[in-house]
Amino acid sequence: MKASYIKDFKTWSEGFTYAAPLLVRFSDLDAYGIVNNAVIISYLEYARIEYFKHLGLMNDWLSPDCPTALVLADVQCDYAKPIRYDEQLQIYVKIESYGKSSVDIHYLGKDSKKDLIFTGRSTMVQIDKKTGKGSPWSDEEKVLFQSN
Repeated sequence: MKASYIKDFKTWSEGFTYAAPLLVRFSDLDAYGIVNNAVIISYLEYARIEYFKHLGLMNDWLSPDCPTALVLADVQCDYAKPIRYDEQLQIYVKIESYGKSSVDIHYLGKDSKKDLIFTGRSTMVQIDKKTGKGSPWSDEEKVLFQSN
């Protein structure tokens, strides 16, 4: 797998400690009987949210009283192998790096045979709901990001 955000695949892939399980639904398939490439982006979203829940961050962001929100700035996916119906996937998620108000998240998808099916990355930005501008991470959030 050659993706611009991966320098050494072995080292990069060993850095994942969290995985979200996902069962491929029939509605995820295209006319050729494989998972539509756009659906995989929703798989990344699912795994990212499960990861943030695992870290204990989603409750704050989902609260109507929370002054900040998390928005997707960009997303990239590199496909390695077709995915079929009823396949049990493991989508690994890790925080690769973070800035003042952004976080770079990486993904590794494997099928039930532990074969690589995709890699990906996305940038999320925490914004102030009133201004729409970047809102810095708290010290507590930074600690959670580092503990991944």
